[in-house]
Amino acid sequence: MAQKKNKYTTYEKKTHLSKLLKRVMKDEELLISYRDKVIARLVIANTASGKRKPGSAKGMFIMSDDFDARLP
Repeated sequence: MAQKKNKYTTYEKKTHLSKLLKRVMKDEELLISYRDKVIARLVIANTASGKRKPGSAKGMFIMSDDFDARLP
């Protein structure tokens, strides 16, 4: 059985977008190329469900003490 193509030009993407989106919805990853160079990946959006947890990013970044100071 032949493997499905997963690399498309920008023209092909524009022409067959709805068909490509159906493939992405089946958890396939597609590549978009422009002038023979891959420039983007078409993947399903993160649809994580669940409640947000306040403070879950604690310790993952540093904020300066003067982050809200008036700019010059």
